[in-house]
Amino acid sequence: MTDAIVANSVLAARREPLRLHTADGLSLVGELALPAHVAPVATIVTVHPLPTHGGMMDSHVLRKMAWRLPALADIAVLRFNTRGTTSAAGTSEGAFDEARGEGLDLRAAIDEVVARGLPDPWLVGWSFGTDVILKHGDVDPVQGAILLSPPLRFTTDAELAAWDTTSRPVVCLVPELDDYLVPEAAERRFAVMGRADVRAVPGAKHLWVGERFVKTVLDEVVAVVAPGRSPLPVEWDGPMERWSDL
Repeated sequence: MTDAIVANSVLAARREPLRLHTADGLSLVGELALPAHVAPVATIVTVHPLPTHGGMMDSHVLRKMAWRLPALADIAVLRFNTRGTTSAAGTSEGAFDEARGEGLDLRAAIDEVVARGLPDPWLVGWSFGTDVILKHGDVDPVQGAILLSPPLRFTTDAELAAWDTTSRPVVCLVPELDDYLVPEAAERRFAVMGRADVRAVPGAKHLWVGERFVKTVLDEVVAVVAPGRSPLPVEWDGPMERWSDL
């Protein structure tokens, strides 16, 4: 039976709770979602919005990536709580560090991908998570970065420009009605990074509220990470649960 994919649809995947271990001795809460029956074609490592304002690994766009992309696009999704952040899965050790120590958190997630032999890791950050990636994510074996609602609060122009020393693509999805950095301003700020691909999303806001905007984000992410597998289907004929039933 084919069902429509809606906001709380959880599609089939192999889901594994994780503990990531940072170079400075912290234990972080995380989850890896893998395709149920095949090897992944690519991997996404997500970094969540500002934890001091409610951001966490369960922030809705990132959670929906983990709920849908393993089934719909054969993409592995690794989510984690940065230091001091709490979600339903638990609390990561440490304390918020304004995108400094969080670089070690991101490194621990990348190391987990490498240790498991997962393919083609891409970094996907949202809001605060984009600063963490821009400051610390230009490392092997990262393939590139996708930035959702980048505020550029903690990232310097020098850190942006440093990305031009490598060939890693950076795609920025900027809401037309963003609270912090609208597309025109983003174009100016990212100009120091000659290869940044700034894409305005009409009608969207910083938090990407609304299923049509979530679908836009997921389609754009998949088009970059696994070309040929986007746009994603809007119906599913396999196992599906609803989040409220879990």
